Amino acid sequence: MSERASFKNTLGVILATAGSAVGLGNVWRFPYMAGENGGASFIIVYALCIIVLGLPCMVSEFIIGRHSASNTARAYNTMGNKMWALVGVTSVATGFLITCYYVIVSGWCLEYLYATIAGELSGDANYYVNYFSSFMQNPWKPVMWAVIFMAITHYVIIRGVRGGIEKASKVLMPALFILLLVIVGASCSLPDAEKGILFLFRPDFSKITGGTLLDAMGQSFYSLSIGMGCICTYASYFSRRTNLGKSAVQISVIDCLVAVLAGLMIFPAAFSIGVEPDSGPSLIFITLPNVFQQAFASVPAIGIVVSLAFYALMSLAALTSLISLHEVSTAFFQEEMKISRKRSARIVSLSTLLIGVFCSLSLTGAEWLTFGGSTLFDLFDFVTGQIFLPVVGFFACIFIGWYVPLETVRAEFTNWGTLKGAFFPLFLFCVRFVCPTAILLIFLNQLGIL
Repeated sequence: MSERASFKNTLGVILATAGSAVGLGNVWRFPYMAGENGGASFIIVYALCIIVLGLPCMVSEFIIGRHSASNTARAYNTMGNKMWALVGVTSVATGFLITCYYVIVSGWCLEYLYATIAGELSGDANYYVNYFSSFMQNPWKPVMWAVIFMAITHYVIIRGVRGGIEKASKVLMPALFILLLVIVGASCSLPDAEKGILFLFRPDFSKITGGTLLDAMGQSFYSLSIGMGCICTYASYFSRRTNLGKSAVQISVIDCLVAVLAGLMIFPAAFSIGVEPDSGPSLIFITLPNVFQQAFASVPAIGIVVSLAFYALMSLAALTSLISLHEVSTAFFQEEMKISRKRSARIVSLSTLLIGVFCSLSLTGAEWLTFGGSTLFDLFDFVTGQIFLPVVGFFACIFIGWYVPLETVRAEFTNWGTLKGAFFPLFLFCVRFVCPTAILLIFLNQLGIL
């Protein structure tokens, strides 16, 4: 068997893994949740959750992936047994199912990028509502954009770990940050933009409730791509010299920075024209186009540039995440079926696209793609986000905290004694007690039990 691929250097590790974590959720979900939970106060709680929950879970997946040097399903089997392998298989299945509908949403970003270039995004608030509704009801346009998006992703994947994933990350992540800073600068220069800035950075602790804590824990969990196989798969390409704890901190800082910058991108512009951002696809595809047009009405050319930069940013964020999701399944099929990387990638691209077509068609009102009152698209989102991710994250912590020999965990954490590992006792305490408890609370809250 040929030597397993690996990332070339630390920069590749950080940018590729951060690219996996930074996605559409950072751009619209974080600002919306911050808006509902007191702005700056939510950011403080979120940062604490990243430290207490996100970092230990990420390091746990790092340990599993690097120690086994294999796909996520095999990793659990190698370090545990066939029963634990079910956790790995579930993680791979989660990544696969998310890919099916994530590629559809990613395609929406390309549609709006094209529409901005073509000058089609111009009108009053009702125009944007009708435009989005018309696009969603179209049976072939969303699929067309999804195919294009998957083709780009497929090209990166078949180029390999270094020539594809790492190389692309070194271009995409800096480009993403540049676009983000451009939009933040434009947004913060608007009249009354300081209202949005103050909202984002002046805490209102009276709005912190038990629900705020659970929301922050859930956001930290999902934002870092924990439980969907991405972190574990990428860690299998880490070298023995990679400092797992330091890498987790750097990736978390990048992820938080992007989330906060997204708030600076959205809130100043929204507050400038007296609009409060709402949640879901409507924020990206209905509210924000209207916000950008009104905010820069005096200089329409700037509004077009900002809109163009925004949808380019959304497309890049979606692409970095989709690459990591695709790699989870590609590595699985390649190693378990003992086939070439290109053939494995082809299987993943075609199968996820095929299922994605049905997810897209379910949004057109097709009754045969509705189950229990939910579309196939919403069903995939619910099953993966509210059931599979918390379950996989919970058992990953139990696996590292209680099943894997302590000597193995310590050896990986300290790079076989070459690092001091001063925070190892704290990591072990969190992964044994704090993280499982927190994840269980998130799970019960999402199911409506709490």
